[in-house]
Amino acid sequence: MIGRDIIVIGIQPWDIEIGSNCKNIAEEMSKYNRVLYVNSPLDRNTKKNKASDERVQKRIRICQGKEDNLVQLSTNMWNLYPHRMIESINFLPDGKLYDFINKRNNRKFAADIQEAIDHLGFKDFIIFNDSNMFTGLHQKDLLKPKTYVYYMRDYLTKNPYWRKHGLRIEPKLVEKADVVVNNSTLYAEYGRQFNEHSYMVGQGCDVSLFRDADGSIPIPEDMKPFKSPIIGYVGFLSSRRLDIDLLVYMAKQRPEWSIVLVGPEDEKFEASELHQLENVHFLGSRDSSELPSYIKAFDIAMNPQLINDATIGNYPRKIDEYLAMGKPTIGSATKAMDYFKDHTYLASTHEEWVAVIDKALKEDSKELQEERIACGTSHSWENNVKEIFKYVVAFENGWKDL
Repeated sequence: MIGRDIIVIGIQPWDIEIGSNCKNIAEEMSKYNRVLYVNSPLDRNTKKNKASDERVQKRIRICQGKEDNLVQLSTNMWNLYPHRMIESINFLPDGKLYDFINKRNNRKFAADIQEAIDHLGFKDFIIFNDSNMFTGLHQKDLLKPKTYVYYMRDYLTKNPYWRKHGLRIEPKLVEKADVVVNNSTLYAEYGRQFNEHSYMVGQGCDVSLFRDADGSIPIPEDMKPFKSPIIGYVGFLSSRRLDIDLLVYMAKQRPEWSIVLVGPEDEKFEASELHQLENVHFLGSRDSSELPSYIKAFDIAMNPQLINDATIGNYPRKIDEYLAMGKPTIGSATKAMDYFKDHTYLASTHEEWVAVIDKALKEDSKELQEERIACGTSHSWENNVKEIFKYVVAFENGWKDL
């Protein structure tokens, strides 16, 4: 898709300090289209409770007219800071009063966006809504885009803040969207309950750091003392997401394995029995630029997830990184991991985990490594956005080409 005008609204502002799917998607879209990336409007509670935050101070200055609210980021991309403040209403009971004020908040948000549309001369635009189910609810009706796309990439309604009103509101938004795109089979199936045009589009990932065709990525010095086979994990060691009992079981069942965990730990990991096991090694945090070197040292790369609301549908980006380096990759058999089933080993029980690792160690080959690399590197942001655009074009052509 080339030469279109696209408005991106979501729940993560451009000046967020962590990585963001929405920002990556917007940047990719802007290569050949004009993109307006809209931050969420400042709400009254945030103004009161986080007034010392410089990002909030900036929004206050914008609301006061002391700074421009439209910033050009690149040739084809602008960032809008809404200058109308909205009410904080999540504390209200679900029902008519909430809906009334939420619609008023939507109108204020739409007025800010419309001003930018007029200023930039956007025509026949697409709205891409990244999970903004509250102030995004009425934007299709208020702004009248040519196409309204709703993007689901997280099970937000499992979070108490979003659950209170989202369980009722998100299905309404999904139903009215022209296209619903998802980075998980689970979310696509959920969306299809309310809108037949709910599609899995995968996930983008920048795997450029993880390409090692010339073998130039070095093995870290602190990995060299560990005996093979090395079964490794990189990432935050969160007891809410990772199965400590599974790791203990694996270490005890296979004392000849070196289990290497690269990343910061939460309190439960720090207090776990894993620290008493001689073949389990905690290396702590490493800069993201160093992670390819650690993955290269692994014989097996793993993602030993617990299966719960936090993990069952979430796209595991680290799997693409593991595969891009050709590593035999083991993961818990979640719905999200079905997407990778042709190139990974999946397990449900502790016994299955040990068995599939044994299997992966025995059958690894150059051919399998090349297939994994092709899979991991195919999940680029470029391909992800192409898949999203495929369904936008299909809708605009009356679905006859799908």
